Amino acid sequence: MTGTDPLANALSAIDNAESVGHLDQTVQPASNEIGSVLEVFYDRGYIDGFQFVDDGKAGQFEVDLKGAINECGPVKPRYSATADEFEKWEKRFLPARDYGTLVVTTSRGVMSHYEAREEGVGGQVIAYVY
Repeated sequence: MTGTDPLANALSAIDNAESVGHLDQTVQPASNEIGSVLEVFYDRGYIDGFQFVDDGKAGQFEVDLKGAINECGPVKPRYSATADEFEKWEKRFLPARDYGTLVVTTSRGVMSHYEAREEGVGGQVIAYVY
């Protein structure tokens, strides 16, 4: 394995904290990408919220969990998908139709695959949560 993937580490930390019943988790280092993914998790109701904490280095996110995540993780390698291909990736990463969310990075920013489909934009599938 070459290098580290901050997004994978962040999702793994959240996944582990959820599985042992913790209600908060610190994710570091912070990045715009991780912030955007957390934003999607929040919008879809998987977390209660998060805030950025400046620690003088890269910063960190304090994530407020609510026990709504069964599993989350990064999608690697990152697959490109058009707006009408999301179903294929839903089948691969989510347990059932309309259950869970794929996080997609598009030309209009990071969003859930539901929003991307609505807006008719494709992008790269970077994470999943259910």
